[in-house]
Amino acid sequence: MFRQAFHELTVSTRGRGLYDLTGEVAEWVRRNRFSGGLLTVFLRHTSASLLIQENSSPDARRDLEAFFARLAPDGDPLFEHTLEGADDMPAHIRTALTAVTVGVPVRSGRMALGTWQGIYLWEHRRRAHARRVTLHFIGE
Repeated sequence: MFRQAFHELTVSTRGRGLYDLTGEVAEWVRRNRFSGGLLTVFLRHTSASLLIQENSSPDARRDLEAFFARLAPDGDPLFEHTLEGADDMPAHIRTALTAVTVGVPVRSGRMALGTWQGIYLWEHRRRAHARRVTLHFIGE
């Protein structure tokens, strides 16, 4: 039987960094007994992003942060958009280079993620935020 469902998560961040959403999203899939279909995860913000990333070694996440700090440094004099501080425009650039949506197949009642994959919200701002993430499932 065809099904469609929506859910919204609020993720409280403590500032810049990667926040693992995998368990909370997997629990929603399990609780709703979805058997197969497509799960879309959508972040409703322009200064944070979503990604599927290595969930085993924290070094991979630290290296991502170090690379993006070099690519879009806070306080770069090139940026005019600084209404909310020196990290404002770098956060938007980081989001533009990553994504606010990820799609994950659901098969046999579980997300079909790879062995070392996790779903992360990547907060690009230095201060804490409450980020809204919309989950949309379509399938059986």
